[in-house]
Amino acid sequence: MTWPRIGRPTRQDAVAGFVTGLFSIPEGMAYASIGGFNPLIGLYSGMVPTAVGSLFARTALMTVTLTSAIALTSHSVLDEAGLDPDDASNIAMLTMLTGIVMLVLGLVRAGSLMSFVSNAVMTGFTTGIALQIVAGVIGDATGYSPDAHNTLAKIGDALAHVGQWDLTSLVVAIGTVACWAAVHAVRRLEPFAILLALIVVSVVVGVGGWEVETVGDIGSIPNALPHPVAPDLGAAPDLLVGAVAVALVALAQAAGIGAAVPNPDGSRTNISTDFVAQGAANVAGGLFRALPTGGSLSRTGVATSAGARTRWTGVFAGVFLAVLVVVAGSVAERIPMPVIGGLIIVIGGELIIGRVPDIGLVVRTGLLPTLAMAATFLATTELPLQQAILLGAGLSLLLFCVNAQRRARLVALVRQPDGYWREAEPPARIESRTVTVLHYEGVSLFAEIERFEESWPQLGDAADAAVILHVRALPDVASSTILKALFRRARTLDAQRCRLMVVGLDPAMREVFARTGLITLLGEENVLVQTPAFFETLDHAYDDAVQWVASRPSGRAP
Repeated sequence: MTWPRIGRPTRQDAVAGFVTGLFSIPEGMAYASIGGFNPLIGLYSGMVPTAVGSLFARTALMTVTLTSAIALTSHSVLDEAGLDPDDASNIAMLTMLTGIVMLVLGLVRAGSLMSFVSNAVMTGFTTGIALQIVAGVIGDATGYSPDAHNTLAKIGDALAHVGQWDLTSLVVAIGTVACWAAVHAVRRLEPFAILLALIVVSVVVGVGGWEVETVGDIGSIPNALPHPVAPDLGAAPDLLVGAVAVALVALAQAAGIGAAVPNPDGSRTNISTDFVAQGAANVAGGLFRALPTGGSLSRTGVATSAGARTRWTGVFAGVFLAVLVVVAGSVAERIPMPVIGGLIIVIGGELIIGRVPDIGLVVRTGLLPTLAMAATFLATTELPLQQAILLGAGLSLLLFCVNAQRRARLVALVRQPDGYWREAEPPARIESRTVTVLHYEGVSLFAEIERFEESWPQLGDAADAAVILHVRALPDVASSTILKALFRRARTLDAQRCRLMVVGLDPAMREVFARTGLITLLGEENVLVQTPAFFETLDHAYDDAVQWVASRPSGRAP
């Protein structure tokens, strides 16, 4: 594993870090509030984890911090384990366990596994998360707290009790959204829209003396840095499975940042190294009262929009946030909760709107991806998030297997006079004294065997015929299924004086043939490894088979 170069900071990094640190005040507090935690913990989650993660990530501009999905999943995990989500030692244990899981996944280079989570599943998951974001702040934005435990029920309950909404809270929330929209429409101010909306509306509410709930009503923000906290080691067994789920949610969200935000110096990103960086950020952050964190695309976008050039932007962001809390932490207590509610509705709405093209793409792709997306969406809104992400992973695996089974095929290859090969439908039966070339494409799953068997030509009473099976690969995963079919075909052909040749294998699969005894049954000369020239092995095998058939005595009964 190659570690990234630290490099030197630039003036643009300092400016971008300051903007990102400022942005972390409202967004960090809001995300912690969404998850049901003290907003203060959201601030702490943007300090040490952000600085540490930036130092180790191969995606240089990736900002490691708290996200709404991580906050929601973390609270769900603590609830499921029967642990107090307000206990700092429980949070520390969950955060550090999450970091350890990430470190392990990164060190074993498990980054490639993220490619197995399908776009359909991720679209359903992120859309469900976005709706959860909106549902989670209904109480802050309207003054009415829905008496329900899942997302759709919360929305339904709130709509059924519109008459109980607090008018002042609603006006403040709507005003916040309107202020954001006005600032966001000015291109040069767009990166600061959330921050400016937070400041302007909070000042208006304070000057006007409007009676609404504030951050200070939830928890005080001391003008001090977080004190170190020891994790509750006794809670580790209850949190281990949940920590894996939190890590998967965080890593899934961060996996696409490298592609979306390339390194300015042109160096390549590496998902596994980014796993390690996020793991280190959580292990360190857990000691300083941070919630689990991961790569945030939205916060990374803020940094790049503000002019980030190197990984030092994240370091500056963490440092500046700590300074701001020490200097003006008590001021943040005056922020009205309806303002945070309005801003979170903006964030959730942007996420939902951003998913519309992906939703349309999935629907146009086919019925199965659409069903997987819908199932993941419903699971995300109705089940604990750690269960939803595991269900989504299972659906992704199911989709992979179904698509692989559909794509598996056995075709005939016909040699043309010019030496090229043309695909054709496999013949219904094998004729005596002929050479039949079959080509197999698949991943060797057991579900493919039915199609493999159905497409294989009938042998009938043919004799002195040669069958060449050309394969690009027969991977180890479930390959015994296809190997069992090859054993059966080889014995049947041999019984009627026919020859079976398997060509195009890679060296690893040839070794599997040797270990299982298939080479012994077929003969060394009938199992050929692919050469660098793709059809060269097939050409040699075909010429050999033609000569073999021509050399067979004619007129013999089978």
